[in-house]
Amino acid sequence: MRLIGALTERLPHISLGSVFSGPMAQANTIKAWRWPAWLNAAALLIASWVAIAALSLQVRPGTEIVAVAFPPWWSAEQAFLAAASADAAIVRVTAVPSLLVVRPDQNDGLARLRKAGVWLAIDPQAIAACI
Repeated sequence: MRLIGALTERLPHISLGSVFSGPMAQANTIKAWRWPAWLNAAALLIASWVAIAALSLQVRPGTEIVAVAFPPWWSAEQAFLAAASADAAIVRVTAVPSLLVVRPDQNDGLARLRKAGVWLAIDPQAIAACI
């Protein structure tokens, strides 16, 4: 006992309670979730890919033929009826039933196609390379 008293006199800031409760206090702490560093690079890669695709696939002014994408759950019949309701002539059918290559009417043809349900109007040459 005398030895313990001598040790505590020389080291007054250490107590037996803090020595034994140290590992328990660490076990009860919850580590905060951190954003992985590689996720920043992945987000930048995806954002740049989408931006480049949007710029290269957009319809150029004055084009007569465009590829239009209807909702993917639409059947080929629904896509044909929507294109016909917008007075667009169907030029070609792709492997995807909701993706058609059409010649829109000269008077606001793209606007009528969008009202008929078109999600996306794309340059048909870019689609020919993909599908």
